[in-house]
Amino acid sequence: MDVNVRYYVSSNSDREKRSAENMAYLREVGERAGLVFHLDDPVLNAPEVVFIGGGGTEGQFKATVNELEDPVIILTTGENNSLAASMEILSYFQQEGRRGLILHGDLEETASRLRNMLQAKAVLKKLNGFRLGSLGRPSDWLISSHVNPTRLKEVCGMEIVDIEMEEVFAEIARGGYPDNEFVDDLKKHSFDPKELEKALDIYGAFVRIKEKYQLQALTVRCFDLLEPVKNTGCLGLAILNAQGIYGGCEGDMPSLISMAILGELSGKPVFMCNPSRILRPQKEMVLAHCTLPLNMPCQYRLMTHYESGLGVAVAGEIPHGECTVFKCSGDLSRHFAARGRIVANLHEDALCRTQIQVHLEEGLDYFTTRPIGNHHCVCCGDVTGLIEEFFNLC
Repeated sequence: MDVNVRYYVSSNSDREKRSAENMAYLREVGERAGLVFHLDDPVLNAPEVVFIGGGGTEGQFKATVNELEDPVIILTTGENNSLAASMEILSYFQQEGRRGLILHGDLEETASRLRNMLQAKAVLKKLNGFRLGSLGRPSDWLISSHVNPTRLKEVCGMEIVDIEMEEVFAEIARGGYPDNEFVDDLKKHSFDPKELEKALDIYGAFVRIKEKYQLQALTVRCFDLLEPVKNTGCLGLAILNAQGIYGGCEGDMPSLISMAILGELSGKPVFMCNPSRILRPQKEMVLAHCTLPLNMPCQYRLMTHYESGLGVAVAGEIPHGECTVFKCSGDLSRHFAARGRIVANLHEDALCRTQIQVHLEEGLDYFTTRPIGNHHCVCCGDVTGLIEEFFNLC
């Protein structure tokens, strides 16, 4: 990755010697992080880092502060009052209502964190302008899952678009859906073809609404579909998620926000699910839901929706191995992220259709003492370090 470095160096008598040492430090960090640094190249279309090469640079920084893009990553060394100057600079920056942080540590830690910070900063920039569709209000039981749209936009630039369920019903009645590899694969599975067609019509309705409102994500008050449509949104959301359009259940906007953040940070499909059971002696828990991205399981079968016995739900087998469990609040003021390991796929009658058992070495107490709502999000692989840097930069 190319990175532009804004270099601030003091005018001490040994400036030349200090600059040589600073450049050697920068080269070492770049090599360890897999980054290519370009010094003071404003035309380079690349993320930017501020490098404070020593004390006495505060005035230089202040003179250029309006040229910098939030959040600012301030790289320091352990020499020549670099850290002290950076602390004064960050304090001033924050007094101006700006966002940033100091990166300071040994070479290995600095390289690892800088790589994660740059990726997190790129995701922050991408999410600014994301349009999240709310198809109906949150389900009545989600009493802690409402979001202040104004606050969300202030914090990260994501925008909530309210869409009435009447429009969803009208699009479903219109019928039709796009053909793609996921639809083709679904039709190869053994299931009532009439029910599958009805579920695919719901998928088509989601796609048309997504395109009409230019959405990057949507969540639907899906239980409202049961009586008038006699089907569910499980399958439609499963296809959308496989296509990279984040799709959430029950009108749960904090979960949709969490899905978007986790998906963009990890680059992997995200499973929105219910924590269903805690197995404290084994440090494990069971999570389940009736939908998941169709490109996440190694295999899946089609069943009815658990609570209603209607529609088409997905019972998938997610590969065993490392995973991340994540949730954030609707204003991003709180978050939970834990590294876990998927140890089993279950097939119980009294749970939603896709069921995974996850080992969590730490973090089980959170679910019973300070949970962020009900639903949580899971992706394969450990991206907890990326998540922490993302929230450090928010």
